[in-house]
Amino acid sequence: MIIVLGSDHAGYQLKQDLIEQVRALGHQIIDCGTDSCAPVDYPDFAQKVGQAVIEKQAERGILICGSGAGASIAANKIRGVRAALAHDHYTAHQAVEHDDANVLVLGARIIGVAVAHELVEAFLAAQFSGEERHLRRLNKVLALESSL
Repeated sequence: MIIVLGSDHAGYQLKQDLIEQVRALGHQIIDCGTDSCAPVDYPDFAQKVGQAVIEKQAERGILICGSGAGASIAANKIRGVRAALAHDHYTAHQAVEHDDANVLVLGARIIGVAVAHELVEAFLAAQFSGEERHLRRLNKVLALESSL
């Protein structure tokens, strides 16, 4: 898969580490920044990651900020993005399996590197179930998105 990664300054170090992990898992990378720990605005990078996913430049995205909350809120404003903030293993894979999440959001100041690696691996390995109940719910989410 092609995976797009982006972060603000708080997530920069973790993003750099995750780039190596994602490559080691056999995926191609698009790094849309930031390129340092200098302060930047997380919505700019949520937009870059989300845009790469909805324009099919990447199959999935990983977005990192300090808590994950701001980046998640920003990414979910982009039509077609289903960003899931995950700080535990179950949520990282379940968001894809049940909700067809296409962006994983992590809080670099909340979780450590080892947990982040576990979550990224679970997210990238997961597939949408396609079960009727999950499709029904996803279609309701898509209807909400198109009604706005």
